Amino acid sequence: MTTELKKFRIRWGMVIDVDKCTGCGACMVACQAENNVPPENTSNRRKSLNWLLVYELSNGKSFPGHDLAYLPRPCQQCGTYPCASVCPVIATDKNEEGGIVSQIYPRCIGCRYCMAACPYHARYFNWRDPVWPAGMEKNLSPDVSVRPRGVVEKCSFCHHRFMQAKDKARVEERDIFDLEDGEYVTACAESCPNGAIVFGDLNNPKHRAHDLAASPQAFRLLERLGTDPQVYYLSRREWVRAQGDNRLPDEGNRG
Repeated sequence: MTTELKKFRIRWGMVIDVDKCTGCGACMVACQAENNVPPENTSNRRKSLNWLLVYELSNGKSFPGHDLAYLPRPCQQCGTYPCASVCPVIATDKNEEGGIVSQIYPRCIGCRYCMAACPYHARYFNWRDPVWPAGMEKNLSPDVSVRPRGVVEKCSFCHHRFMQAKDKARVEERDIFDLEDGEYVTACAESCPNGAIVFGDLNNPKHRAHDLAASPQAFRLLERLGTDPQVYYLSRREWVRAQGDNRLPDEGNRG
């Protein structure tokens, strides 16, 4: 990566415990409801819209050694933001207040260069105008814009919740850069029944996410690419960590 890493006072990030995740999909539903993602016909995965996907991983062994894991994959909010470096209209950028990779929909021209540059397939092109079943349009969130056809969209770490937490801190005359742990939480983390998703400031020692990200069991997806993601994963299983970095089973034995 040629993009120089920026240093941020705040680095909002997630730590997802893969060993706790049961693949229930509550995080996916919460993400769609919070961010006005319309229900899609999932028969065509190429044109489906899901800002957060839960992948099923397998160790590839037969019974009784067979093992499964479930891995939620939101936008990784890369520190090197490869998607932003290729955008010709600056529709995406790295937010200075927290390191969240933004997506400015009115600027997007739908060229999809950012989708090609994202190694995590975390960006989605809006192929059609959003449509909700009768009555569901009454439950849309007023804090999130509804995206038109022809733009790229992605997980924003529920950025509108960050704005609300900052406004609350300003009213209370507190430092907006020193929010308490839990003041700003994404919808997926809030809805997880097992507490597998922990959200917080990775730079703040008072936040639980800071300590979990430093765990020896922590890893990041495709870390060898040097994208510096702000989403960490935890697992005690070596095969899960190996698949997270896309390592082949015999790779360690190669010269």
